[in-house]
Amino acid sequence: MVVPVSGPFATTGQQIMNGAKLYLKQHGDTLGGRKVILLEKDDTGISPALSKRQAQNFLVQDKVDILAGFGLTPAAFAVAPLATEAKIPMLVLNAATSSITEKSPYIVRTSMTLPQVAAPMATWAAKNGIHSVYLLVADYGPGHDAAAQFKKTFTAAGGTIVGEVQTPLTSPDFAPFLQKIKDAKPDAIFSFVPNGEQGVSLAKGYKERGLDKAGIRLLATGDVVTEDVIGAMGDSALGMITSFHYSTAHDSPENKAFVAAYEKAYPGVRPNMVAVASYDGMHLIDEALKKTGGNAKGDTFMAAVKGMKWVSPRGPVEIDPQTRDIIQNVYIRKVERVNGLLQNVEFDTFKAVKDPGKS
Repeated sequence: MVVPVSGPFATTGQQIMNGAKLYLKQHGDTLGGRKVILLEKDDTGISPALSKRQAQNFLVQDKVDILAGFGLTPAAFAVAPLATEAKIPMLVLNAATSSITEKSPYIVRTSMTLPQVAAPMATWAAKNGIHSVYLLVADYGPGHDAAAQFKKTFTAAGGTIVGEVQTPLTSPDFAPFLQKIKDAKPDAIFSFVPNGEQGVSLAKGYKERGLDKAGIRLLATGDVVTEDVIGAMGDSALGMITSFHYSTAHDSPENKAFVAAYEKAYPGVRPNMVAVASYDGMHLIDEALKKTGGNAKGDTFMAAVKGMKWVSPRGPVEIDPQTRDIIQNVYIRKVERVNGLLQNVEFDTFKAVKDPGKS
């Protein structure tokens, strides 16, 4: 596991490790009949050279069978050539730029892509009285992906993009951007920022600058209001509409069991989409090794994962045999207070969404 366990994206690494360890604990530290040792190296988030070095150490010194983790896109891009060279499976458990799976034939992803969640948001907005939108996204691969897909889908449905801004990836001050958007008077903002502290700053800035009172709605991908940070937003998050593939409030027996087990294992921590992607990543390894008789060699393993289907805590999922990306439901949700707890309450569903970034 190459994950950020320190720095600004440490919660992402924590959720990855928590989800993986929970699945392993439930299955006696055994996947597909093989005993599993989970090794972890910190890449601090956005340090591609460090991500690559940590992966190289795993391959050369530890002789690992599978690489996994990759909290952010730069890490996945940096390690992809190593997976190709070593012909070793590489599981992407969070990084969400569409093109990642095209960087190596040995990559499979159980998280999402930004186009996959941005397109349904654009369709929903166009159908629900939103005619003009200002784009505010983080200035790196996923942000560019989210903006490009939202613009493509929204304008095709008759909507207008009145402006765009890209914010710094580290420690952005949202105040000047939000003031500029307020002055432009769009019907809504569409935003993507990386999961963590930035979503809290954005939600609070939106309220402090009075954009809500000006009638400008805040739409976003669900990264902005993940369950591990939504509590820190407080009332600033109320009413935000987001599109995403997972909410802890998702009403299914699989999810209720997952959330209960997670909260028992990690008291005081709420599982988010990263934990589910990691949990599902372990399930994918488990099922692949059952099919291959325990063989984790790259070509054999990848043949086993293509077209794999199961019911995840997020709903029905499938690994697209062409792209090795995940096909999944995308839900439109609204932040509401439920029994004193802020939740992303689902109210609309786009079923079996493929990554439109590759279609």
